[in-house]
Amino acid sequence: MNLPTPNLWPLARSGQRWLLQAKRRETRIDGHRLVYLERGAPGPSRPTVLLIHGFAAMKENWALWLQKLPRDWHILVPDVPGLGESDYHPGASYRYEAQALRLRDWLATFPTDNIHLAGSSMGGAIAAVLAHRMEPAPRSITLLNSAGIPEHDGVDIDAPFESDRDDILIPRDWAGVYRMFNSVGNGKPTAMGLAMTGLLGPDLLQRRDALRHIFDDMLADALAPARYLGSGTPPLQVQWGDRDVITPTRCVDWFRTATPQADIHVFRGVGHLPMLENPGRSAATLAGFIERHQH
Repeated sequence: MNLPTPNLWPLARSGQRWLLQAKRRETRIDGHRLVYLERGAPGPSRPTVLLIHGFAAMKENWALWLQKLPRDWHILVPDVPGLGESDYHPGASYRYEAQALRLRDWLATFPTDNIHLAGSSMGGAIAAVLAHRMEPAPRSITLLNSAGIPEHDGVDIDAPFESDRDDILIPRDWAGVYRMFNSVGNGKPTAMGLAMTGLLGPDLLQRRDALRHIFDDMLADALAPARYLGSGTPPLQVQWGDRDVITPTRCVDWFRTATPQADIHVFRGVGHLPMLENPGRSAATLAGFIERHQH
């Protein structure tokens, strides 16, 4: 007899939030309930830092960074619409542009212009668009192994885009969940990958239809960020793991041509998620960059 697998994630999520001393909040934007974590409050002398997670992920991906980043900062960590605790609507658009505009309208409700963006993978692509659709522009933007970046200069950013990454990123069964969590790192099985498989597997397997919808919307305009990034980009930091099998390290070369002013950091032995695999170094790298650009 097959017994249902218990979903322990809601309990673990609540415990993690308590440890991080972050408040869980809700609002509505573009017909979606948006659930987010907030630590601190906006103020004239402190940065407001928005952390945007990646595909098939959630706000809790930033937990290790929240342990490392300065306690006097104002930090906002949303579940991107369609994922985590935020609403998913089958009829909605989840393209990078649509997600960026939702977050833009939400950020406009906070009384500050000292805003800094950081995004991982899909979140990086959203952050790249958002940085160019905000008024005023953010003080800085940090992209970690960002989606939406060409792998070389000759790529037609308006051409149809195909990807075989859905086989990894949209798990069909428990074996697929295990493969996903041990592929987005440096490609080797890890204790964290095993733990995440058990903890998040039930949630991910229930979201298969939503994940397919969001993934297809991402592909519909896959290189949208590349249309924005350039000489008019706010101060830009790029963080990348050199063992990434999702967004290859050769994407970094595109930044060196398109945004030669970017502050680029490639971490050795790190895969797709620097904020989970090397949180101390990646958080310190971000913190130093924001300190230089918040005034």
